[in-house]
Amino acid sequence: MEQVDCVVVGAGVVGLAVARALALSGREVIILDQAEGIGTETSSRNSEVIHAGIYYPANSLMARFCVQGRRMLYRYLQEKGLPHRNCGKLIVATNDQEDAMLAGIQKRAEANGVEGMRVLTGAEAMAMEPALRCTSALLSPTTGIIDSHAYMLALQGDAENAGAVSVFFSPAVGARVRDGGIEVEVGGADPLTLRANLLVNSGGLHACHFARHIHGLPQDRVPTEYFAKGNYFTLQGRSPFSRLIYPVPVPGGLGVHITIDLGGQARFGPDVEWIDTIDYTVDGSRADGFYDAVRKYWPDLRDGQLHPGYAGIRPKIVPKGAPAQDFVVQGPQHHGVPGLINLFGIESPGLTASMAIAEHVLEVSRTG
Repeated sequence: MEQVDCVVVGAGVVGLAVARALALSGREVIILDQAEGIGTETSSRNSEVIHAGIYYPANSLMARFCVQGRRMLYRYLQEKGLPHRNCGKLIVATNDQEDAMLAGIQKRAEANGVEGMRVLTGAEAMAMEPALRCTSALLSPTTGIIDSHAYMLALQGDAENAGAVSVFFSPAVGARVRDGGIEVEVGGADPLTLRANLLVNSGGLHACHFARHIHGLPQDRVPTEYFAKGNYFTLQGRSPFSRLIYPVPVPGGLGVHITIDLGGQARFGPDVEWIDTIDYTVDGSRADGFYDAVRKYWPDLRDGQLHPGYAGIRPKIVPKGAPAQDFVVQGPQHHGVPGLINLFGIESPGLTASMAIAEHVLEVSRTG
């Protein structure tokens, strides 16, 4: 059995940010992942948006970590010279009912500390984005886009330069709480057991499953996982918009929105499709609903322009129809197990919030 100070399970964006924070604080860190490399699931199957922090309930972890994380992320990207663009976002209304909702969205955003939010008339918004059709809009100037893989590579590089070790094809299959530490069972071609002082479960879609295999963790502290798939479709040719375009939010997600990548390609989505098992297949027939949704604010979208792109899965811990979830950062004060921190339900805005989540985990590791 090998002894190590810290084990981080999961090499997605949050796991990498956590490993970096721990390593930079002087701790010995091993990062375990079952895949062949970093960020192969949720972290690489999203909109690559730097979120402002608009929609989340005041004082929630999502709101706090998104706003703090966004500020940290922009500084980090600028210092490292990593690809990103602070392009801004328009939340667009297309009827009187939606017009009335924008003020409430602005109020929530400002309560969360989001800077610069401004309601625009339809004419003002359409002057900024001539292809757009709307009755009014809410401008979010701090929203941006990022190359998520470049960001994750930078986090991994920082962590490894500070002594962390990344180990792939090495799933954490279970753990056992012992006096003075936690024994982590590692599978793969060369199974082994690691005895750790600190175990951070940042397993994303698999975090709840792994937690159920931690012997000594009270199982009533482990939520049930639910999978909400988001399908994306891509647009042939360059985007007609220079900013991100979002409709007024819908239950379960933010509606079918238009995001752009750093190469100018437009992506549409994600929708919300509740599924029982992990499946990244995009059903082309779902484009029918996309056309109807997008044409409310971009009527010039032509039949046949949308092509199946990719899908991501939100690691939900509440079922369809339930009130929105918050991030769960569960330390010893919550479950009574020294040296264990579980991260549950880290969906959007997890990428934006990653550095703030990591700072919080570091704090919990010192006090828990």
